[in-house]
Amino acid sequence: MEEDFDLDAESENSDISKEDSRHDSEEDEDYDSEEFRGFGDYDDDDDETIGAEVVPDEGASEHPNITKAAGAYVPPHLRAKQVVLEGNKETDEQTKLKRQAQGLLNRLSEQNIGSILTEIEGLYRNFSRNDTTTIVTRLVLDTVSSRSNLLDSFVILHAALVASLTKIVGIEFAASFIYDLVTSYKKHYSILQAAMESHSVDEERGKECTNLIVLLSELYNFQVISSILLYDVIRDLLDGDLAEFNVELLLKLLKNSGTQLRHDDPNALNDIVAIVQQKTSNPNSGALGSRAKFMLETLSHLKNNKSKAVQNQAVATEATTRMKKFLGGLGKSHTIRSHETLRVSLADLLSSDQKGKWWLVGAAWTGDPLVDHRDELAVEKAPAVSESAILKLAKKQGMNTDVRRKIFDYVNAHEQLSQLKLTEIQQREIIRVLLHCCGIEKTYNPFYALVAQELCKDSHSHKVTLQFCLWDFLRELGEAEVGGTEVVKSARDRESVVDFDVTTAKNRVQNVAKVYAWLIAKGAANLMIFRPVNFTALQPRTVMFFQIFLVYMILDTQLRHPIVDADNKLQIPKKHNDEALEEVVMKAASNGGLAKGLIYFVSKLPPSTDQCSKSIAETTEWGLEVIRDTLKAGMDLAATLA
Repeated sequence: MEEDFDLDAESENSDISKEDSRHDSEEDEDYDSEEFRGFGDYDDDDDETIGAEVVPDEGASEHPNITKAAGAYVPPHLRAKQVVLEGNKETDEQTKLKRQAQGLLNRLSEQNIGSILTEIEGLYRNFSRNDTTTIVTRLVLDTVSSRSNLLDSFVILHAALVASLTKIVGIEFAASFIYDLVTSYKKHYSILQAAMESHSVDEERGKECTNLIVLLSELYNFQVISSILLYDVIRDLLDGDLAEFNVELLLKLLKNSGTQLRHDDPNALNDIVAIVQQKTSNPNSGALGSRAKFMLETLSHLKNNKSKAVQNQAVATEATTRMKKFLGGLGKSHTIRSHETLRVSLADLLSSDQKGKWWLVGAAWTGDPLVDHRDELAVEKAPAVSESAILKLAKKQGMNTDVRRKIFDYVNAHEQLSQLKLTEIQQREIIRVLLHCCGIEKTYNPFYALVAQELCKDSHSHKVTLQFCLWDFLRELGEAEVGGTEVVKSARDRESVVDFDVTTAKNRVQNVAKVYAWLIAKGAANLMIFRPVNFTALQPRTVMFFQIFLVYMILDTQLRHPIVDADNKLQIPKKHNDEALEEVVMKAASNGGLAKGLIYFVSKLPPSTDQCSKSIAETTEWGLEVIRDTLKAGMDLAATLA
């Protein structure tokens, strides 16, 4: 019997890997031998044979499932061990992938970027997605992080490739690439900073940080990342002394993306200018170098919206424009899987190894609770008392959720709202809390209107929320049919129309009217939000709302800053700006019902100007006449075209 066993073992050596594989799968499923006997007619001797062959020799590997045979399956939980055992060596497949990707990047140009992108997309189909993302990211960063100063057009081309891959592969590619980019930048920045502190000669300094800063700024220009990360990088550069290499990096960033930064977040740019001015005015900062003076001049031009700051960037600007056109037409030849901008901060990226990547689904975690608890204990008690007072006030005002309580801290809301990790549904609470806080103020505070204006610039969803909040408010005033059939039906099914238990007082009507007047006058909203209103049958409080609204909308179109109160101290330009008011009103002329309703209200229920100053009364009368004439002209034009 033993001789037969040996003969069988020798004859089955060639098929041992197949038997092992089947044996492993049977162990995983944990079937009972009496219930499942296999697909063949095996006797007891056969079972013993298989079991005997699986036992490893004394010199065998500790992990029998890890095999170097080509094509052998390795369970996921053993792959990391395999990498360690093999000394982080690349597999044949990864080497082949790297060689193909490197060849594609070597041939990359503006003329063939479309075909190169198609071939890289093919690599994602033929190879592991994780390997492809890792290798492409590594190759691009190795190319850009050169010690020599690269042409901006060269970096722009690679940034366009990354932006294209983000669109067709998904937001996870951008998340991985940006993390590696920022990590590489911080590593080279630390090396550069250490070299400066040790007074190394200039020849030893590479241009890695400069090239990576250009890549980061161009990814922002291509809307891969938001302004949050770029402003964080600027603040990080300004955190220490204005060293020469810090100024050089700031100049490079401002030249490439300064105009777009000013457009996206002018208030943050003003904060940056204030920080720079504070540092340069410090007597301990010493004499300013030529680069620092040029940076101040550049910031001044950006703040004042002058074009001198970008005159020397004509070639780079043209390259960026061409690549933006290419990205705009990408949907014609590829399936677009991501339209989002990565709104992640520098702190989020640097702490992702402790907190995870919240910007990716399934990649966030709560972190080490012991570390979090230690950090909480380090916080001073005074701010905690202040926060407790704010939370008590929030609770008193009906802020009954964590999201609303965070937004209620409106002192810091303008700076922190964009950093709150809110879902799309939770973001709707921002506008509701702003309008609520504005309504309960005894005196109108234009701060809320300015915050709402900036929010509407960032996202269209805030404009939609503004519209629904207005309709809710008008139903509070007694306009039960405002909002459409479905909205009115759902409102009647609820016990109350709005979430906040606030009585509709006169000052609340005035404050809300002033907010919407500013938002509509400055283009954050438009008159079409009043289309469900029946102006021929308004409640008394609604009439007061629209009278205040019209006066302030007219005045706001003539002024650059919001009005607190239309009193005698208000300075109004003697020459009226007809075009500004006509532009606001023309948006309502296309809707015949709304245009007729506004004409009726302006003619039959005009706001009283008896107690106003002469200049305000004259401006209001002029504005009402412009509204009537513009709406009539728009209706006549619409009738002619019809």
